[in-house]
Amino acid sequence: MSQTDSAGFIAAYPLKAHNSFGFDVRAQWACRIEREAQLMAAVRDPRAAGLPRLVLGGGSNVVLTGDFAGLVLLVALRGRRILREDADAVYVEAAAGEPWHEFVAWTLSQGVPGLENLALIPGTVGAAPIQNIGAYGLEMCERFASLRAVELATGETIELDAQACAFGYRDSFFKREGRDRFVITSVTFRLPKAWEPRAGYADLARELAADGKQPDAQAIFDAVVAVRRAKLPDPLELGNAGSFFKNPVVDAAQFEALKEREPDLVSYAQPDGRVKLAAGWLIDRCGWKGRAMGAAGVHERQALVLVNRGGARGAEVLALARAIQREVLERFGVALEAEPVCI
Repeated sequence: MSQTDSAGFIAAYPLKAHNSFGFDVRAQWACRIEREAQLMAAVRDPRAAGLPRLVLGGGSNVVLTGDFAGLVLLVALRGRRILREDADAVYVEAAAGEPWHEFVAWTLSQGVPGLENLALIPGTVGAAPIQNIGAYGLEMCERFASLRAVELATGETIELDAQACAFGYRDSFFKREGRDRFVITSVTFRLPKAWEPRAGYADLARELAADGKQPDAQAIFDAVVAVRRAKLPDPLELGNAGSFFKNPVVDAAQFEALKEREPDLVSYAQPDGRVKLAAGWLIDRCGWKGRAMGAAGVHERQALVLVNRGGARGAEVLALARAIQREVLERFGVALEAEPVCI
């Protein structure tokens, strides 16, 4: 049985409830962070000296391949508020430990739309900028204003704007140069007052048309929730990390060559002339949808989602992912990149 001491440290802490794949692994030490002041106290604790550190929120974008021989910081900072507004936008702040979907729903309850296309994405607010989450025609960076973070080496609290975060497609400064250096403590979003619906994605448009709803923010929120629930498994019922692969982007020449071979290739033109391909279509075309390797499998309704069918280990999921990557590369000449961070 894990025991919590007076400093909040817990030895041999089970992480099954802290990773959405549900891998049954443990941390050498864990500390629940409910106040910013706890961060540096935990990092500077003698038991953490020289140990690797891992920051976990909802654990929805991580593959834990085994027990973690180090200190896990369980970010549980809570709170949300409307900060201010100007002529063009409302600024809303949320603590890093707030569940993302609950936060999106709360903004709508406050009469502040703008995040509705990102409904039902698993994880926490603090993880959203790291991954630059996106769905149904909207990326988080389009609504981002700034964030607060603590630099673990110095204990300094800093504020970063969008330029400093260097957002890319499912990417940011925190996945590259800033990896393992900072803990995000809060995020501020800029939600435009001149709201416009984004309902161009086919699945979303069909759902809205079927319900006969006018595309206001709440209708889009409801439609996104319905579409995601129909296509994606609930991590509480079937362990998964959502979309496991990024949609690859290829140049125009490679796209034309692929399109000639595969006339029904699903694609999305990009502003720079390149073309984004649907990774799920590529995987499905290779026959992986619904297949399994041991206890790890590909979901039967969405080929982008790898699942823990019960008792799988992280290494099994990675082996499945690599087999899919090899086959897609051999057939299409396209390299798939994993979205989750592998630990």
